[in-house]
Amino acid sequence: MTPVLFTVTGPDRPGVTASLLRSLQARAAEVIDAEQIVIRGQLVLCLLLQIETAQVEAVTASVTAAAFEVGLSVQVDDSPSLEDPRRLGRVLVTVMGEPLGPEALAGVTARIAGLGGNIDRIERIAGYPLVVLRLTVSGADEAALREALAAESAVGGLDVAVQGAALWRRGTHLVVMDVDSTLIQDEVIELLAEHAGCAQEVHEVTVAAMRGELDFAASLHARVALLAGVPESALADVRSSIRLTPGARTLCRTLKLLGYRIAVVSGGFSQIVYPLAKELGIDYALANTLEIRDGLLTGRVTGPIVDGAGKASALRRFADESGIPLAQTVAIGDGANDIGMISLAGLGIAFNAKPALRRAADTTVNVPYLDAVLHVLGITREEIEAADLTSRGPGSPATPAARRS
Repeated sequence: MTPVLFTVTGPDRPGVTASLLRSLQARAAEVIDAEQIVIRGQLVLCLLLQIETAQVEAVTASVTAAAFEVGLSVQVDDSPSLEDPRRLGRVLVTVMGEPLGPEALAGVTARIAGLGGNIDRIERIAGYPLVVLRLTVSGADEAALREALAAESAVGGLDVAVQGAALWRRGTHLVVMDVDSTLIQDEVIELLAEHAGCAQEVHEVTVAAMRGELDFAASLHARVALLAGVPESALADVRSSIRLTPGARTLCRTLKLLGYRIAVVSGGFSQIVYPLAKELGIDYALANTLEIRDGLLTGRVTGPIVDGAGKASALRRFADESGIPLAQTVAIGDGANDIGMISLAGLGIAFNAKPALRRAADTTVNVPYLDAVLHVLGITREEIEAADLTSRGPGSPATPAARRS
């Protein structure tokens, strides 16, 4: 038997691959390997065959003729290696840009090459409003690649996610999110502080705590104390005024339809977080609870404080209750009190985050759309739109590309 590699290129159309394979019927040939990709309507098909030596000329003529009939060209290599040229250690690199400039992409690919990595495949995941490409890389150390591409991301002004292409992508996953400045655009305690007339003072403490400069529990007690005397009715006002982060509904809807479990853990307040979680179909929720007496906030919280350690503990508990291993969990947050859960999760994502969290995370997302996280998880724009149509029911119009919710 003689190995022969056929590389077929040209305009794609339905039935092309079947025509080529049918040309091999009644020929003494075996398929050893096949790989195909269509790029902008152009087909590239690599077909590695083992052919009886006496039949090589006839098989080559059959394949060439079949390709010619459908407008394709064929390149023949009659001495290919049977070893897979791809190197060990496959890693997925997701690149997101708005826009994605060639210089920035060149920087990413140069970093990969500099670490001895080979780009085996590049696929487009989305074309709007972000351009998202997924690169399959072999031969580079995952940790070293993550560090190098984090540096390149800062230089090139684009988001780059690095993750192993192994088993964590299979099976059910649990996605755990922070709430304030992640799922929603606001800091709830600051909205409540407006009712107490101390918004600026609370804001300054919040920012320092999120940077990791203050102990979260102590800062929470100090800020909540300033809310003493605020009427309980202010909670309803705040609930009606909070703004979801663009893409938040899309993220939750798509994950649920794809079988993911979703949780939120918040240093904010259950009176706001729990109704929001129910509205979005979120499976698990944990937050602090404001104490209320005689229709007024007392300036205290009840029960254990949900701080950084509490968030990490909640992620572990929700994973156990779901029967999902930690390797298949994803954590998303923006502040220093999210470091624990980000470090514990199989994939930690810093979303428009403070520097302390970016350093701890596996990857960062710096665009203002929460559904960009879906692309980090390998979910394409087409899958997102299909999920949207499914949720709206048959016969519903497609969601306009520019609309995010």
